[in-house]
Amino acid sequence: MTKHIMETSKAVAFGAKLSRAGVVPMYPITPQTHIVENIADFINDGEMDAEMIHMESEHSAISAAIGSAFAGVRTFTATASQGLALMHEILHIASGLRTPMVMAVANRALSAPINIWNDHQDTMSARDCGWIQLFCENSQEAIDTTIMAFKISENSKVSLPVMVCIDGFTLSHVYEPVDIPDQKDVDKFLPKYKVHHILDPKKPMTFGPIGYPNSFMQFKLAEQDAMKESIKVIEDINNEFSKIFGRKYGDGLIDLYKMKDAEYAVVMNGSTCGTARVAVDELRSKGKKVGLIKIKCFRPFPKEQLKNVCKNLKAIGVVDRNISLGHEGAIMSDLRSSLYELKEKPRVAGYILGLGGRDITDCHIKDIFEKLEKGEIKSNEWMA
Repeated sequence: MTKHIMETSKAVAFGAKLSRAGVVPMYPITPQTHIVENIADFINDGEMDAEMIHMESEHSAISAAIGSAFAGVRTFTATASQGLALMHEILHIASGLRTPMVMAVANRALSAPINIWNDHQDTMSARDCGWIQLFCENSQEAIDTTIMAFKISENSKVSLPVMVCIDGFTLSHVYEPVDIPDQKDVDKFLPKYKVHHILDPKKPMTFGPIGYPNSFMQFKLAEQDAMKESIKVIEDINNEFSKIFGRKYGDGLIDLYKMKDAEYAVVMNGSTCGTARVAVDELRSKGKKVGLIKIKCFRPFPKEQLKNVCKNLKAIGVVDRNISLGHEGAIMSDLRSSLYELKEKPRVAGYILGLGGRDITDCHIKDIFEKLEKGEIKSNEWMA
């Protein structure tokens, strides 16, 4: 491995390059544009053997990605915010067709009002589309997750598209030290692309035919079963990655920080986890038994893993950088329902922070821990 200082967007581009993605349909949108710009540089410099297709919209980009994947080529694309929203129709089609592909999303607020800064509203709004969703905390995790995402997506027990989510600007445009894996090690970890169902005139198949009421549910059940099966696949691939590259991200689903004797914990995802670690360290130095539960994989939701780690806690604070308007944050809803079966449930408080790029500081996290300790429990508290 070689260490470089680079923008996270370039780290993601390196992940696609090292994974030997062969087709990259793209349409630029802030703040993901640097990802595909770096891939364009790799291609133009002869460092990456791939075809970049310049599309007329994000809807077209994701449509072309489906076609290239089923033509037998490893496929990568990227988008953000309104671009992901424009793809929405095809997101369901990609998962319903069981399309193996990887898409990076530089998370950004959805309009209106117009806002180009980070929150998680875009991918959370797509959480029911049948895509695996993996969130990254830093640049190293971004390149590693991109590589692992291809192997997860292409596993025969899964065959589902994967989103690699990085916080827009907060992470996508930040420069950090990154270990670039050797190509030979990536080739050892990630075998050549082999699609399980391919568009081949020598072996005709029908993709996406009409699903009548007597069969449609079976297709959806197959997707659901694949999602559940992917939990074990994600764990196994995380472990395999660790053996080759020396890095792992919890169990691949959740990542715990100072949780062995914790009585109170915050649950969150994305780059803000780095801020939470600082707050946890400071409170630990003062004798507080606090910890961090990082959601690495949001879909499939790691219900059993969270039940196991949360069952002995006194209280949990969930930080959502999104809002299901009229209700509460998405992580809050999923976590609380996951803990419903516990006989003795920890108190769960929900906090909406960071919408539209509003800063989330260590003071916010320490304030949440103070509220939890005092027993101030709300399901939907907005913190500025």
